[in-house]
Amino acid sequence: MKLAVVGVTGLVGTVMNQVLEEENLPITEYLPVASAKSVGKDIEFMGKNYTILGMEEAVAAKPDVAIFSAGGSVSLEWAPKFAAVGCTVVDNSSAWRMDADKKLVVPEINAAQLGPEDKIIANPNCSTIQMVMALAPLHAKYGIKRIVVSTYQSFTGTGAKAVAQYEAERDGKSLEKSQMAYHYPIFENCIPQCDVFTENGYTKEEMKLVNETQKILSDATIKVTATAVRVPVDGGHSESVNVTFSRDFELDEVRKLLKETAGIVVLDDTSKFEYPMPLFAKNKNEVFVGRLRRDESASNSLNMWIVADNLRKGAATNAIQIVKNLIERKLIG
Repeated sequence: MKLAVVGVTGLVGTVMNQVLEEENLPITEYLPVASAKSVGKDIEFMGKNYTILGMEEAVAAKPDVAIFSAGGSVSLEWAPKFAAVGCTVVDNSSAWRMDADKKLVVPEINAAQLGPEDKIIANPNCSTIQMVMALAPLHAKYGIKRIVVSTYQSFTGTGAKAVAQYEAERDGKSLEKSQMAYHYPIFENCIPQCDVFTENGYTKEEMKLVNETQKILSDATIKVTATAVRVPVDGGHSESVNVTFSRDFELDEVRKLLKETAGIVVLDDTSKFEYPMPLFAKNKNEVFVGRLRRDESASNSLNMWIVADNLRKGAATNAIQIVKNLIERKLIG
């Protein structure tokens, strides 16, 4: 399999390479791809040095698969060009997620939807992935009516500029406004804004949680309301989720369903102070779920706490799992 990683020098691209090395896919040719400023430089992968390619050179090489982590505008321009030469694109940006003709895939939930005609496949938003991972088995059993979610999202989700801002503020260094990823300091602060605001007063991140959840779970009747907050945490996103079901549930059965779900780790023993935290999720591929308890203020309602490494299951790991699924089903060579 000839594999291209587009955006290989970025934060997600770096983690993509790490996960690829761990997964040991049948890669016969590796094509690192980045912007013009990185073209010609060397990058190490699987113990070998490779020269970074530009976009046109990568398209000409006709890879079997290209994993994109280069931003929406790049994906809109270049993903169709890769697809046109027979390449299957797995795109980590928001560019194609809500396109009616593109599949939005979390492999544990809906990879069966994919077929040979799907040449551009959308990787969901990081905060959406971990939430639907925990909710999908519960929706199948009890039917979800409404979700109220508050996210506590790592600054790493914004990218390298945010990491540089956090580290500079932590170290007491002054920054020019142009060097800041956020309007305010992120060190020792919480910023109730992830992405830009939309006309309805919600941010794009919050609306992704609404729209992508409905698409992945194939149910437009699910009501979702979200508040997304950026926090000074290096290691993962956390979510407080309140969900109302159509049918009642037993907590023991909820725990059993989650424990039986691939990719989920249940940490839910308050007697041992056992619950998910970014500290435990960092550099892991699973989604961690805990603080499971009945909402005593509403019928058929559950509170839960969901944590995952946003650069792994929230981005790189999920994309690579899509590729693995395509290989296993012989949809790519």
